[in-house]
Amino acid sequence: MHFAFTDEQLALGATVRDVLRAHCPPGALRTERRPAWDRLAELGFFGLLLPPELDGLGLGLTDVLPAVEETGRACLPGPVVETAVAAAFLTPTLSKLATGGVCVGVLLPGEAYMADADLADVLVVARTGEGVRVLPGHEARLTAVPGVDPCRPLFDVAFEASGHADPGADRVALAARAVAVATAAQLVGVARELLAVSVSYAGVRRQFGAAIGSFQAVRHRLADVAVAVEFAAPLVHRAALSVDRDAPTAGRDASAAKAAAGEAATLAARVALQTHGAIGYTEELDLRFWLARAWSLSAAHGTAAAHREHVRACLGARDLRRYP
Repeated sequence: MHFAFTDEQLALGATVRDVLRAHCPPGALRTERRPAWDRLAELGFFGLLLPPELDGLGLGLTDVLPAVEETGRACLPGPVVETAVAAAFLTPTLSKLATGGVCVGVLLPGEAYMADADLADVLVVARTGEGVRVLPGHEARLTAVPGVDPCRPLFDVAFEASGHADPGADRVALAARAVAVATAAQLVGVARELLAVSVSYAGVRRQFGAAIGSFQAVRHRLADVAVAVEFAAPLVHRAALSVDRDAPTAGRDASAAKAAAGEAATLAARVALQTHGAIGYTEELDLRFWLARAWSLSAAHGTAAAHREHVRACLGARDLRRYP
């Protein structure tokens, strides 16, 4: 079997990469909350998972992974996964609005705070035992809470009883898995960018008369990151395929992907700091945006520890199935 992305899937990722390079440079992260969103909406990025009858392209999660990874690599701010992925699974008719550039904020079961809720035109709140509630963003009472990522602020969301939709517990669970996989893809993109920046810096930063990239200790740490990323990426691809086909192992695979991608990104962040030294902590360096994104996304939609515990529970229950 040929396990590789098709030319069309790679072309979609390349198109999104070009748009983000042109309209979401690092400088935009300092001044804009939603750079490049209008351009991506014009491309139909936020409706990729919607069926054609809702003005979408009818693609699967596997098809959009290269594009989603690019949003992580560019550190694109805003509720990207919530708008493009979660809303498509929870309330498809609402997601039609996303093709017009509308932001959707989503709070899934087990989560305390909503990211980027202040940007959301529509909020979708799925709490255990309460179904799914949909309400305009201006009707919610938002309270900012401390977070590590200045480009991904967190909010406590409160509201009066409002619109109610019930896609069913299975649908909510599928959405949670899809969000975990999409977030894992973003983390892979973040880790790749951190690795590229670190390798580049190690090649020009000189100490004791030589580039620090020539030191064995530095090379080994960068190699560890490269290995972690290359091991995490296939798990993300496998999990997306499982979600698309609603495989019995989808939950386990999504957890494995999120745990591995989160650990790869946090390792990449730690090594990037070690490689850059004290300058890595400064606000003047753009590196801080990717460091914060690695930490915030690693904790979002389930920590690595929580997802590893889920995988462990599945294996303990003798769920040793491979892909059918």
